[in-house]
Amino acid sequence: MFKKLIFGLILLSFGTHVDAKMSRLKDLVDVKGVRKNPIVGYGLVVGLNGTGDGGGEITNTSLKRMFQKLGLNPQNEISSKNVAAVIVTAQLPSFSRVGQKIDVTISSIGDASSLAGGTLLITPLKGGDGNVYAVANGPISIGGLDKGKKFATTGLIPHGATVERELKLNFDKKKSLRLALKNPDFTTAARIEKTINQELGGKYAIAKDSNTVDIIIPIQYQRKIVQLLAIIENFRVHTDRIAKIIINERTGTIVAGGDIAVKPVAISHGGLNIQVNNQDKEGTPENVKFVDKSTTLNELVKSLNALGATPEDLISIFQALKRNGALIGEIELI
Repeated sequence: MFKKLIFGLILLSFGTHVDAKMSRLKDLVDVKGVRKNPIVGYGLVVGLNGTGDGGGEITNTSLKRMFQKLGLNPQNEISSKNVAAVIVTAQLPSFSRVGQKIDVTISSIGDASSLAGGTLLITPLKGGDGNVYAVANGPISIGGLDKGKKFATTGLIPHGATVERELKLNFDKKKSLRLALKNPDFTTAARIEKTINQELGGKYAIAKDSNTVDIIIPIQYQRKIVQLLAIIENFRVHTDRIAKIIINERTGTIVAGGDIAVKPVAISHGGLNIQVNNQDKEGTPENVKFVDKSTTLNELVKSLNALGATPEDLISIFQALKRNGALIGEIELI
């Protein structure tokens, strides 16, 4: 049953070829400087119901420092199962402003068995430059099945951090923009350049390589970068991609994209026999099935399917075709 199901999925993957699809530019590229930035901090979670660390050098030292800041000076070792040491992480959005709320993730780093019911104490979150960009605190939500016991040592605080420092980008003062393709491709980069120049009516864009397209800001859009991007990101471009087959041998899943062609070749695999050519078929054994010389992987799969090929058969055949040079495309194993 499993093999039949997977094979059905494979046939859907190799459906009839359609022309390259028109895609919005905003789905194809990222704008340099417009991205999230990771921030991280170390903190304490209190209020646990006996599910905390129960001591340890890091947790005890942190508790002592916290009490000292509160005006207390404990002399003895502090140990509590109601406290846990955690790492707090978040993503600082592009163009975030002071006072903006962002989500944070809390992960135990000690022996705590659960963070359920705990509250994160005030925790500064720093960027890669060492500066504090946000401060987090609040009650932790565990979520998941069975009251959070499935992933009890990791939790979330929605809007649990407040932005305290802004990134200085001066985005509206830029004289140029750099677009980075999410899937680098020379043909697509050239088409993006052509589309932008045609739509803006001038030589404003230039494709530097398969991954980069630079844009000079037209005079009429200087100090109006947002308006310009709102226009550009809705331009539609014919995308192209490398002919590639993705194979996951653990699950038997095969996904193919692009124009994958198969050269003339004879295939014999177990009880399967197939020949790709346009020669005279007379005198050929009955158990050999022909496919036209000019064929695609889709047509080959249909022929193999008619002979009862399984996903495992297809994986072996595709790899052998690639090694032989008869399959025009890339194979990537995951």
